[in-house]
Amino acid sequence: DVQLQASGGGSVQPGESLRLSCAASGFAVDVYAIGWYRQAPGKAREGVACIWGREGDSGYSDSVKGRFTVSSDNAKNTVYLQMNTLKPEDTAVYYCTADTIDMTVMVVARYWGQGTQVTVSS
Repeated sequence: DVQLQASGGGSVQPGESLRLSCAASGFAVDVYAIGWYRQAPGKAREGVACIWGREGDSGYSDSVKGRFTVSSDNAKNTVYLQMNTLKPEDTAVYYCTADTIDMTVMVVARYWGQGTQVTVSS
C-alpha cells in the first residue's frame, strides 16, 4: 500500500507564497497520478491540481490556474504544489492523493494522505 504525507502548510498574508510537498512511500505498484485537493470549513472538497504520466502532464482548476504549479521529483517520490499570489479563499486543508495500478491483477486504487493546513489572512 501507499502512504502519503503532505507538508509545507502554514499561515501567510495575501499575495505571499507557499510550497506544499507530498511524499509517497511504502508502495510496490505504479503510481501514475498525484492529485491535490482542498477542503475549507463548511465547503465541499475541491480538486485543485493533478500531475500524471511519464511526461508529468498537469492540470488545474480554474480557481488556481496561473497561480499554482504542480511538479514532481520522481527520484524522491515527491510531488510539489507551488502556490503563488495566495488569496484568503485559498484557506483550506490541502490533501494529496495517489492513483495506482497493479497490472498483474488489474487493480486500481486511490490513496489519500493526511492534510496540511494553509491559512491566508491579513
